[in-house]
Amino acid sequence: LDEYSQAQTLDRRRAALIAPVIIEKAQASGLAQEIGLRPEMNEGEALRLIDARLCDIKEMRIGDGLHVFCRGETGAAAATNAQFLAEAAGTTVAAAEVLIRRSAAGERSGLLAALDGRFVPPGPAGAPSRGRLDVLPTGRNLHAIDPRAVPSPTAAEIGRRAALEVMRRHAQDHGDWPRAIVIDLWGSATMRTGGDDLAEALALMGVRPAWERATGRVIGFEILPEARLEFPRVDVTIRISGLFRDVFPAQIALFDRAAAAVAALDEPDEVNFLAASRRANGAFGPRIFGAALGQHGTGDLSRRLLTEDGVTRADLGEAYLASASHAFSADGATPSEDFRARVAASEAYVHGQDLADTDILAGNAFLDYEGGFAAAAAHLGAEPALYHLDGTRPDRLVVRQLKDEVARALRGRAANPRWIEGQMRHGHRGAAEIAEGVEAAFGFAVTADVVSSRQFDLLFDATAGDDHVRSFLVSANPLAAQAIARAFERAAERGLWVSRRNSTATILAELRQERTP
Repeated sequence: LDEYSQAQTLDRRRAALIAPVIIEKAQASGLAQEIGLRPEMNEGEALRLIDARLCDIKEMRIGDGLHVFCRGETGAAAATNAQFLAEAAGTTVAAAEVLIRRSAAGERSGLLAALDGRFVPPGPAGAPSRGRLDVLPTGRNLHAIDPRAVPSPTAAEIGRRAALEVMRRHAQDHGDWPRAIVIDLWGSATMRTGGDDLAEALALMGVRPAWERATGRVIGFEILPEARLEFPRVDVTIRISGLFRDVFPAQIALFDRAAAAVAALDEPDEVNFLAASRRANGAFGPRIFGAALGQHGTGDLSRRLLTEDGVTRADLGEAYLASASHAFSADGATPSEDFRARVAASEAYVHGQDLADTDILAGNAFLDYEGGFAAAAAHLGAEPALYHLDGTRPDRLVVRQLKDEVARALRGRAANPRWIEGQMRHGHRGAAEIAEGVEAAFGFAVTADVVSSRQFDLLFDATAGDDHVRSFLVSANPLAAQAIARAFERAAERGLWVSRRNSTATILAELRQERTP
């Protein structure tokens, strides 16, 4: 693409020869299928789509190996981390380097002090990748935010812009505003950001938090007048995590009261979808759902998917719905089946990501929520737009379709030979990280139908199908090797993957071998 760009200026005849080669390579690699290239597209349009996807992948932050506690990075890795932190926090590279060096010593001294029962100095929690250099050096006793100040004014502004990006993306994809949206709220993300996702949910309804000037604490909300709205008031349902339920009861009450107040407004249906729902149903029901007190998670979806034979997409969807068995309000929690109706009526779903240090195929947390919702919606016959909101850079919020986010993480990290090579330096743990990516891809294929057979080929070629990587997996972590084999085999059994190799069965059998003493 760089050569094509230069040729467009210097030699257009050469550019005309390079363009079809780029498109041919995109088709051969499966990239064309991922980005939706169609035969009737002209070269210019096709090249723009290819360039946009490759630039998106190129801008991903991919870790080179894992962090080792008490050990600081050296050489190129240290320089890269310092540069990234300096850009994120708006400071100098030299200052970032000092804090990184001090982190290794701080982790060592903090661990030894804790093991001795001595005092460990406190420090704030948060993500350095979001500009929070105050959390460095690491190795301190973490303390979180004051829940009474959530959402913060900064979070309210980020949430407003996030809401606008979601609405614009849906209008671009579907030609209209979404009337009903389901949003996930995680307690951990809320602690790190100060409430970006909650502020987004409020902004979608045309609501802004109100703060006490002296303390910065949230004391209520302001309903924006119709003239100040950038889009109609959306009927928002939030699915809260167990941690959010336990840590942020005041925020649950805030959203509950705000939603009820907006629904009670005397505004036209086309301006206020909450009021339209109230009028159509004769009442306004709960809009906050989650697990019962003392319970967490989304029905153990990932474990069931990977260990139970014969579990179906409908089974997983039903488990997800059952996990949100309670409605929450300012008055507390009550058993409720209403979440099922809210999922069935949804036109869009949004899950936010605030950390650049992870992605949608890292572990099972994203799978349990995003995959779980997708399975539940399909089970109920609904077809909402599935969006993943990339908020890792608050100055550049990006809303992607779920299938595009999975494809981005698969090509950019999980099937990236350089990332895999970095994990192989860490032996047993690195092998487990590789296995997690394969299992997550399989999970999203089952629950959300967003992984193609060609993408499974890409992942297989980079992991089990590579002789060097396969040998490492079997020797370093036989359980991880077996998990990878099981994921690929189950993908094939379900018809999700038709391998292009004749040797696939032999390769997977090798991965399943037990490690000999």
